[in-house]
Order: sequence, then C-alpha cells, then structure tokens
Amino acid sequence: MSSSFGHLFRVHSFGESHGGAVGAVVDGCPPRLPLAVEEIQRDLDRRRPGQSRLTTPRQEADRAEIVSGLFEGQTLGTPIAIVVHNQDARPSAYADMKDVYRPSHADYTYEAKYGIRNWQGGGRASARETIARVAGGAIARKLLAQAAGIEVLAWVSRVHEVEAKVDGALVSLDQVEANDVRCPDEDAATEMIERIDAARERGDSLGGVVECVARGVPAGLGAPAFDKLEAELARAMMSLPASKGFEIGSGFAGTRMTGSEHNDPFVPGSDGKPRTTTNRSGGVQGGISNGEDVVLRVAFKPTATIRQAQQTVDRDGNAVTLEAQGRHDPCVLPRAVPMVEAMMLLVLADHWLRQRAVDAL
Repeated sequence: MSSSFGHLFRVHSFGESHGGAVGAVVDGCPPRLPLAVEEIQRDLDRRRPGQSRLTTPRQEADRAEIVSGLFEGQTLGTPIAIVVHNQDARPSAYADMKDVYRPSHADYTYEAKYGIRNWQGGGRASARETIARVAGGAIARKLLAQAAGIEVLAWVSRVHEVEAKVDGALVSLDQVEANDVRCPDEDAATEMIERIDAARERGDSLGGVVECVARGVPAGLGAPAFDKLEAELARAMMSLPASKGFEIGSGFAGTRMTGSEHNDPFVPGSDGKPRTTTNRSGGVQGGISNGEDVVLRVAFKPTATIRQAQQTVDRDGNAVTLEAQGRHDPCVLPRAVPMVEAMMLLVLADHWLRQRAVDAL
C-alpha cells in the first residue's frame, strides 16, 4: 500500500480512522526553517470534524504533537514526525455494518484487494487520513511563503447547483473563513448552507466544487513530459477522498473555444519577464509553470454514507437493506478546502525543491 507522496519534499501518512492515532512523517524539509506547532494546528483546525453543523458531529480537537525534526523552533533537515491522537473514536457504532458493503464506499474494493479490512469507520480509507496531508501541507506552506513568496488559498465555489462568483486574484483568507461553508460569496454561501441543512434533515448529502489558486508561483516549475505540473496536481487532487473530477485553467470549458479565443497572449512584464493578458492556461503551459497564478478546481461527490435506506449486499452475497448509522458530513466541501490547499502546497514545495536542483549551475 502506498502511503507516501512526493519526491524531494515527501509526506508519509499513517493511522486509521478509529485507531489510536493518525499522523505524518515529513521528509525533505530544508533545515533552519522557523516552525511552530501552532502553524500546523491552524490548518488542522480548519480540517477537523465538529467545527459546525455542516460537518460530522464527531468531536476531535486534532491536537498536533511534533515528536521529531525540530529544535529551538527550527527544522533540523531530518524527518519531522507529527502525531494526532484520536479522542472521540467510536468503533462500536460500525459493528452492525462490519459484514455489509456500504454503497459507493471503499468497503468492498478494499477487501477485494487485501482480503481484510478495518470496518471501523472506513479504517485507512477514511478521510481522517487527510490529517497527514494537511499537517505536511502546513509545513510546505511555511517553506513556500518564506523561501519563494508563494501563497495558496482555496474556497468552495459550488455546492450542488449553487454557484459562487469569486475573483480568485483578489479573494482573501478572511473572506473564505467568514462563514461555515467557506464560500466568500455571501449570497451563494447563504443558499449553500440552506441546501446542506435540508439535505442533512433528509438524511442525504450533497457534493460540489472547491477552487484553489496559488499566487506568486515562479516560472519553471514542472517538467515537459510525465512530471508535468498539471499532471502532478491532478494526481494529488484525485487522491483525496470523494474527489471525482479535476480541471486546471479553462478546464472543460476550453473545449468550447477556438484556439484564437483560448490562447493567452504574452506582453512585456514590469520585471522584464513575459506576462500573459489572460490566464486560460491556469498558470501552466507545456507542463511547466509560466509565472501566472496556478488555478484549479476539484469536484467532490456527495458523501457516500447517508441515513436513507439503500440496497446493498453482505459478505456472503445476500441482498440486504442498509440504513447507515454513525457521524458523517452531509457535505464534504467545507472541510475539503484545507485538504485541497494542502495537496497544492505539497506539489509546489516538491517541484520548487526539484527546480533548485535544476538551477544548480
């Protein structure tokens, strides 16, 4: 099972949803980077359950503990180990489902692959695994901000059929965090919240889209063939739980345009480097960043576990009706925002370090 991500800046993830702890080992972070556990905790707090009525009621403080790789407030260049202990695990809540395959979950496929599975809340396949990604992303955020001036910010751009209108070049963290759904369009956010509340009352769930922008990305990150920056970003985003689609720049909308409409014209920049008058490429051309904002979108399906009765089968192949119990998000989008940011940060940190090797001479 692959539990590692990255080449030079690497994150190793461990733990199960209802086990003793989850966490990450971050390897490849340069030494002498000032880092405090509070900087990691800020992003974990945005990801944690129980933060509003729009999320699972599971109450986890998700307090991070750094157990290696840090000395006198600076990184050592050695592996940084971060542990988050599970405090509100209730594995018994899943006992009635241990022999039943939940529709659209990883239950059947996981067991088909390994011949065994932890049925307690999804085990390793649970979104609780993303604590490792967000913790690693927080370290990557500090590295990229200090060393390269790169800023990454995501927000909810759509829930079900409610679409937000947001200027990605100007949106701020305060605007994103101004409401529980993490949508900086106030009118859209109000309607999104109403729809999520209604779905929760029906025992149902909703999906949507998270948009993410990386500002200050220098030209030159990525590679022209298999390690294209957009390919690495797509792999990162599609590894997130419940993700079902990825777009960068114009995405699928670009298929409805002509070449003359879609091309991003170059103009002289104030710093002597070329700039583009539009950004339909999403900041990446030929697999390599061009110095413009990197803009992407990730589609998330409705939460698979719902309270409504559903048809399924058990491990013996018998048809059964499942009415799932437990604590689940009626919509994953609000908590997916820091997860999308984390994966963008991890990819950019890795490629920023790889580019420094290319530029050695």
